[in-house]
Amino acid sequence: MSLVLVLSACGGRTARRAPSIGEAYVGPAELKLRADIPPEAAAVATVRHGDRLEILQQRRALFLRVRAPNGAEGWVDARQLLGPEDMASLKELAARARDMPSQGIATTYGELRVHTRPARGAPSFLAIKEGDKVDVLASVTAPRAEARRQPLIPPAPKPPKKLAKKSAAAPKYPPPPMPKPPPAPANWLELSKTDLSGEPAPDNTPAPPATPAPTDDWSLIRAANGQAGWALTRALSMAIPDEVAQYAEGHRIVSYFALGETMAGDQKRKQWLWTTIGGGPQPYDFDSFRVFVWSTRRHRYETAHIERNLKGYSPVLVGQVQVAGSKAQAAGAFPGFSICVEKADGQRYRREYAFLSDSVRFAGERPCEAPQPLTIQPAAAPAAPAPAAPAETKSLGRRLREQWGAVKRKLFGK
Repeated sequence: MSLVLVLSACGGRTARRAPSIGEAYVGPAELKLRADIPPEAAAVATVRHGDRLEILQQRRALFLRVRAPNGAEGWVDARQLLGPEDMASLKELAARARDMPSQGIATTYGELRVHTRPARGAPSFLAIKEGDKVDVLASVTAPRAEARRQPLIPPAPKPPKKLAKKSAAAPKYPPPPMPKPPPAPANWLELSKTDLSGEPAPDNTPAPPATPAPTDDWSLIRAANGQAGWALTRALSMAIPDEVAQYAEGHRIVSYFALGETMAGDQKRKQWLWTTIGGGPQPYDFDSFRVFVWSTRRHRYETAHIERNLKGYSPVLVGQVQVAGSKAQAAGAFPGFSICVEKADGQRYRREYAFLSDSVRFAGERPCEAPQPLTIQPAAAPAAPAPAAPAETKSLGRRLREQWGAVKRKLFGK
């Protein structure tokens, strides 16, 4: 009988789960939950990018105890987690990147980490292996600063303010009046004079120019599985053939496109368009574009068209271009491209060019479409709970009267 009671008592007892104090999502591609804070602590579970975690406890402001979807609980670094707003913004970026035109294919010579934002401290959720190819969609220049992190747990409410104490009663006898200040010295005018002859000469040396804040170039890329994120531009290499890339002259290739192809003997040679930019951070994406055609006489690529000193903005679009008729050319739609440039009036125009065999012809221009921001906006900080109203302070006499009234109601029903 006693054994039955013991078994029934054990069966009726259930482990209480720690209450959740917040939620977060896994930022990296893979993250281990550990039994304790030190990195050498044993791993209790592995979670992946996008998994929802319940926050159970916070320690040292940087470490959180979380519960995985399978119920496992462990410790993680809070900097590897994303808030609900950050996760929603990342999904929105992926949806937009799905329809963005590729500005060229790039590869990497080593493992490449893809981040949720163009910042080194942002979580990396995807690793591109050496030799894998990705689509380059856009580029930005971002300051090399620590990624701003918003708290994942709402701040604790501030304690209620204490009611101000009543001011003490005025003294029976007022304090004596303050003494009068001493008068100014008789020679105060003489003392106020400034002896300019003893002052040092003003320093007219110009102040040194301020050191510009360091920046990094980031590229928005799209992997073969459709995931999109940010990678350091210098870690990418545009996969344009070397026989064309050799003409970059130290400039960085921002985008490139195949406009067509021609037969060179028994081989097909593509005609190429690229955009490039010189060194140093610039508020625009490229400052030059160039069209290369294959010369069957010299057996090499030569320039068919080039424009420099531009303020160009992505994306570059390749497609059919409508050309007005002329004496040498009938009207119609021809293969071509368009670029968005800023002109002297400060407005942006999309200039269209038709690619006619081995020549490039300007076909017109129109206002550029409005640019859309590419970077994820930092999530707003969680709103702090409203502070509790200050408790009313009751005097001793009032508390005694209330207690006596409660006793009378209990005894006499009044």
